[in-house]
Amino acid sequence: MSDVAFAGLIAAVFTPMCPDGSLRLECVPGLVDRLEAHGVRGVFVCGSTGEGMSLTVEERMQTAEAYLHACSGRLRTMIQAGHDCLSDAARLARHAESLGVDAISATPPSYFRPRTISEVLDCCETVSAAAPATPFFYYHIPSLTAVEIDPAELLGEARMRIPQFAGIKLSHPDLAVAAACLRVPGDFEILYGCDESLLGALALGVHGAVGSTYNFSAPLYLRMIEAFVRGDLEEARHCQNLAASMIDAVLKTCGRSGMKAMMGLCGQECGPSRLPLADPVAGRVEELRQRLEAMGFFSWLRPDEVEERPVEVEG
Repeated sequence: MSDVAFAGLIAAVFTPMCPDGSLRLECVPGLVDRLEAHGVRGVFVCGSTGEGMSLTVEERMQTAEAYLHACSGRLRTMIQAGHDCLSDAARLARHAESLGVDAISATPPSYFRPRTISEVLDCCETVSAAAPATPFFYYHIPSLTAVEIDPAELLGEARMRIPQFAGIKLSHPDLAVAAACLRVPGDFEILYGCDESLLGALALGVHGAVGSTYNFSAPLYLRMIEAFVRGDLEEARHCQNLAASMIDAVLKTCGRSGMKAMMGLCGQECGPSRLPLADPVAGRVEELRQRLEAMGFFSWLRPDEVEERPVEVEG
């Protein structure tokens, strides 16, 4: 079994909301129960899926507290503390450490963007210094931050400046980027963030993955990992293709906010998204449901087909 701290599937969790857009954190324990039952190993809180950048600092703290309380002793926890205001990011990191989280992650500022590796590390250093006893992960998602740096080069320099630098949450579709990061010495964890190509990342040697679709389809990905571990590549490819088809259906019918709508289709309503994300209209959600039924999606989600302990990839 891998001894990597964040091995297995880590769900980038949703922030449940009421119809008026206020937080509905009483839903969090039920969401965590579902994740545990479906073999998920941990949660990534207030990231892109959790609409962290659309929440106030106080709301992010409340959300972190709700998930930490619900996950205690059951799932590992990582809080995303990135913010355009670095003092607010540091405040979020300090709060997360006070809760006893397993790790902190942070995107770089994305309005006035750092342009060089040194500038990115300046930002990471400011945030991580507020939580010196907690492992820190850089969150690389250039499609949203527009911060285009070489993450492998960042790894090569990070630990000289940030002793608790643990790795990267890598949301980049180019598997060559993941491969380059995995070649950097230093026992860094590369947490892969593109659900539709997880199988390729496993083949490269990735041990952990953070993704939004693990909230509602973890059993499918666990079957894929099981098949990969036993060498059944045909079955593993079949599962990955099913997952990619599901993701394609969500995005083409409902867009990014369709991921949150999926929870309602799976019987665990998380409420609306917050602007600037627009909720899908009812007709689009029904179209999505029909497409999912046609591909057999709802028959993939039986956790009784998954081993009691979640599968990890051997190193």
